[in-house]
Amino acid sequence: QGTILPAPNFNPVIDAQLLGGALQGISCEKDVLIEILTQRCNSQRLMIAEAYRDMYGRDLITDLKENLSHHFKEVMVGLMYPPASYDAHELWHALKGVDTEENCLIDILASRSNMEIFQMKEAYLMQYNTDLQQDIDSETSGHFRDTLMNLAQGTRMEGYADPSTAAQDAMILWEACQQKTGEHKNMLQMILCNRSHQQLWMVFQEFQNISGQDIVDAINECYDGYFQELLVAIVLCIRDKPSYFAYRLYSAIHDFGFHNKTVIRILIARSEIDLLNIRQRYKERYGKSLFHDIKHFASGHYESALLAICAGDTEDY
Repeated sequence: QGTILPAPNFNPVIDAQLLGGALQGISCEKDVLIEILTQRCNSQRLMIAEAYRDMYGRDLITDLKENLSHHFKEVMVGLMYPPASYDAHELWHALKGVDTEENCLIDILASRSNMEIFQMKEAYLMQYNTDLQQDIDSETSGHFRDTLMNLAQGTRMEGYADPSTAAQDAMILWEACQQKTGEHKNMLQMILCNRSHQQLWMVFQEFQNISGQDIVDAINECYDGYFQELLVAIVLCIRDKPSYFAYRLYSAIHDFGFHNKTVIRILIARSEIDLLNIRQRYKERYGKSLFHDIKHFASGHYESALLAICAGDTEDY
């Protein structure tokens, strides 16, 4: 359900040649970069980078960084990372930048599978020679940190569901929303971070039966800050990941005056996974298409690159 699919009749050598011509010329031909890099899947882009190195003895990412600037550069360079390396790159900058970018940590760690988390931690160690969990431990704090640490273990049960314990878990969650002690917060995050998706579906249903309230409303009422945002993100991702990312894109575009980093990260990371579904949820929920909103807020080659990744239907134009 991605917007970027493998290109048919793909030839990495020809693409590398075209990119070389576009980057080495007097003025960088940005349209050529967009046409090639947004219309090839990630594994094809990696093959192009290899052909480029063989042909010119240079690194494509380095050349992109040297020839491009601002957000357009971020998009083109971001497309060149394998998915796990891109997640690692984003987490590193979120943790080690001037200010910790909590929303980036939430988006990535609340939404990735055990396998994705395992690969991302490996990439993080290789790229930055440091351990992701150690960095989370030193750069965040409190129950927010504990929950991130738990998610970063990638130990969620998979495929397992036990109806007999669902009511029990729901009761623990409900008490955690009433009592709000440190111990209750620990229990809350332990259940949300470690139970399987199937199990949590049942738990959320039981929670509704016990409390007469939706779990998201209960969390919003009882907790605040990034801990609350993270818990809600986990619940929303378990229920419907595309809806979660549609909501995050909408708030990045409308509530933060186009928060470029968030828009770029979500479009690139989801482009081969579920960006079609995200676009669909966005249109259903907010009335305007994602394509329309990007067009309205971005401009120039940056806009063209984002729109090419987003792709659109004729009625979106």
